[in-house]
Amino acid sequence: MSEILYERRGGIAIITINRPEQRNAISKVVRSGLREAFERFEAEEDALVAILTGTGEKAFCAGMDLKEAADTMIGVPPRGFIPVLGDSIHVTKPVIAAVNGVAYAGGWLLAQMCDLCIASENATFAITEGKVGRGMPWATPLAHMIPQRIMMELLLTGDPIDARRAHAVGFVNHVVPQAELMPAAIAMAERIAACAPLTVRAARETVYLATEMGRSAALRAANHVFEKVYRSEDAQEGPRAFKEKRKPQWRGR
Repeated sequence: MSEILYERRGGIAIITINRPEQRNAISKVVRSGLREAFERFEAEEDALVAILTGTGEKAFCAGMDLKEAADTMIGVPPRGFIPVLGDSIHVTKPVIAAVNGVAYAGGWLLAQMCDLCIASENATFAITEGKVGRGMPWATPLAHMIPQRIMMELLLTGDPIDARRAHAVGFVNHVVPQAELMPAAIAMAERIAACAPLTVRAARETVYLATEMGRSAALRAANHVFEKVYRSEDAQEGPRAFKEKRKPQWRGR
């Protein structure tokens, strides 16, 4: 049985960590499988949105497989050790985390690296590295996502927060009952996929530019990013479809 599942539903790619007996912990096979899955998603032109989730109802991902880590005696993880979107993996299309249970340590990282996050009511989140003597340099982008003192508490104590608290501090977009998690994630993905793909990609890039630049520099960068959108066929198709009272036929060009 593959430890990473890749499924297509129309324009949506569903990537699933499939190690439920190990609470979907990140093994060597999971790391390589995630890399291959995201590279495949980026390469498939008709794949417009991805959803990352885990098998079962107990865990999205419990973090690094510590038994494997103990056996390999890993020290400082090399860059790209875990395939991280926006760092060691280049993806230009939106990714939604559908968190179906525990998201601890590396599991938090996987939820954090996604563009959007929907959590089930039983989901819990924690950065537990302090409890096992490991590090969390990857948590740095959290400073742009949640308040400083919340981040400080999470990193220094390793204590978990539930889905409602994660939503309240801005880490999670929506909290839904367990049975509604994948339908809610797919519904969000479908709404995104229905929009003009060039605009979606440019908007996603603009959000990240705005977190890394000052106001004026970000505005200049956004104008450059959206120039391709304004010059596209889709920019003409959208108003034309509205005028003709029909659904737009996006071409992504």
